Amino acid sequence: MNLNHTTSRLCLIATLLLAANSADAVATPLQYDDVFELEFVSDPQPDAKGEQIVFVRNWMDKQTDRRRMTLWLSSADGKMLQALTDKDINATSPRWAPDNNRLAYIANGQIHIKWLDSGRTSQSGQLQQSPANLSWSPDGKWLAFSMFTPKQVKPPVTLSGKPEKAEWAKAPVYIDNKQYRVDGAGYLKSGYQHIYIMPADGGSAIKLTEGDFNHSSTLSWANDSSALYFSANRHENWQSQPVNSEIFQLTLQDRKLTQLTDRNGPDARPAISPDGKLIAYVGFDDRKLAHQANRLYVMNTDGSNIRNLAEDLDRSVSDFQWLPNSKALYISYDSEGKGILAEQALSGKRSVLTDDLGGGSYSRPYSGGQFAAAGNGLIAYTQMNTQKPAELAVIAKRKKQTVTDLNADLLFANDIGKVEEFWYNSSVDQRKLQGWIIYPPQFDANKKYPLILEIHGGPHTAYGPHFAMELQLMAAQGYVVLYTNPRGSTSYGEDFANLIHHNYPSQDFNDLMDGVDAVIARGFINEKEQFITGGSGGGVLTAWTVGHSNRFAAAVAVKPVINWFSFVLNADMYSYFSQYWFPGMPWEVPEHYLKYSPISYVGNVTTPTMLMTGEADYRTPISETEQFYQALQLRGIDTAMVRIPEASHSIYSRPSNLMAKTAYIIHWFDKYRQKGSD
Repeated sequence: MNLNHTTSRLCLIATLLLAANSADAVATPLQYDDVFELEFVSDPQPDAKGEQIVFVRNWMDKQTDRRRMTLWLSSADGKMLQALTDKDINATSPRWAPDNNRLAYIANGQIHIKWLDSGRTSQSGQLQQSPANLSWSPDGKWLAFSMFTPKQVKPPVTLSGKPEKAEWAKAPVYIDNKQYRVDGAGYLKSGYQHIYIMPADGGSAIKLTEGDFNHSSTLSWANDSSALYFSANRHENWQSQPVNSEIFQLTLQDRKLTQLTDRNGPDARPAISPDGKLIAYVGFDDRKLAHQANRLYVMNTDGSNIRNLAEDLDRSVSDFQWLPNSKALYISYDSEGKGILAEQALSGKRSVLTDDLGGGSYSRPYSGGQFAAAGNGLIAYTQMNTQKPAELAVIAKRKKQTVTDLNADLLFANDIGKVEEFWYNSSVDQRKLQGWIIYPPQFDANKKYPLILEIHGGPHTAYGPHFAMELQLMAAQGYVVLYTNPRGSTSYGEDFANLIHHNYPSQDFNDLMDGVDAVIARGFINEKEQFITGGSGGGVLTAWTVGHSNRFAAAVAVKPVINWFSFVLNADMYSYFSQYWFPGMPWEVPEHYLKYSPISYVGNVTTPTMLMTGEADYRTPISETEQFYQALQLRGIDTAMVRIPEASHSIYSRPSNLMAKTAYIIHWFDKYRQKGSD
């Protein structure tokens, strides 16, 4: 992954184009191993002048079966593109120094500094743990970051009598923390996230925060470099109330910690205005709803005069950044599946800049994306559409330009399924619902095709007009793929998302079936070849559907919840789920938990159903999958279980697992082609 590599790729593309013109070359459908050809942009960071943009170039390493990250530098007009770090070094979190000549970044768990004028690089200090949330002080003298700090805890029991050189069993592990494991990280070591600073010229890390609390949010410096602002949940009951964080000021000279906000709910991501007078942040008043949208607030630096800037915006604000004049902010949010970038004035006026922000996911069409603005007003952001993963784009003087084309070779060589947006009405209450159809390559409306309904997770997330490798691979196998945003999805307002509050699954099932009916009405679907799949929340709805309908020829429930009672008592975020998703604890309202559990309807299932989950999934543990599998086996229903070794809830994080997930789904569906019931 270097400049010569990019030049070679561009030459290859030019050669292929010439060949295509002379020989009518035909692109082929995607193959499973094309997963390793994916590249995408993340974390774009323009310099202060808006002339250069450093970004993370993500690519798939076929030898290690890992996603790798390399820093690249582009001119704002896209005419210059070059690598900054070697392909063998995983580099992330690039941050420009105030002098615009140095670049700090994190690579292999350490902070590095690169001098742009000389090209020299040096590791800064020697950290014992991996840092995060890197931030330069305005005077360029310090780097602030958060870092896990281990805490030594002696076990309550020690055993005596062990002979010398004896081989006893490993010592028991004593756990008494409420949050003791997290999906993707496994069982947690004793310790907490704390705030540190380090001299930018190199030296030792200095710990600034104390106490048995986690401090891990975005860090913001006072304009004179005298203080840091961050959020943390330092309440005594923080383990029982996981979302109740506050904004704090920490003055460096005396290490004084001042709490600036005080309400029941999260306050996070503080950012000081360029004139130093205001702090912007996101949060909400906690009403214990399953979905609560982040609002954008500003307050004086002493915590007074708090006000909501976008009271009329019924969407969740994802990110924001001040304009240089301190009179407005750039903000991002999702609306009807699309990623929006807008300018939000302190006066309340708001104007949309673009609606193609995306790139948070490349396996399924989830919303998301990142942006950052330069001092001259240029905005660099991750741009995505249905035909390719995230590229680097800029907005300058309200004009938009795509800067990179990292997937030109993949798209030239392969026929990507066309995606069509459509709207339909819910049979429940006539609400307008949004969906998308992916057509297989060389689609012919006069033919009949098998249909796959693919359901998003969450349930409080959203799909949108974004590239999705898994769904494109399904379409490449000759299937029409349908994905929709049923009630409960985000990006349509809080009321729409909370239609399933304490009511999930419910009419979202009807919304999904209405979407299937709308596609069938178009006349190109073989009604005996309807299939259904989905992951996480989509796995829940898949299992729920086969217990309430026999219209599908086969189903694949990926990482599902089958039994809400056991889920709440096994999932990593059980403190959150038990309070926000249910009206009481499982032993208080067992009838509620069972009413909404797919296991309660397993006696109705006639659909051949495959289950698939990672063996290291702590979000929807594999014990959920095993319950449904064994119940179906007891009933004599065609079933299979696919266990992904060492995989967490994010199965797709290993490229080969993304391939395997899709291949097993297609294998199961192909097995039941032309075997569906009327």
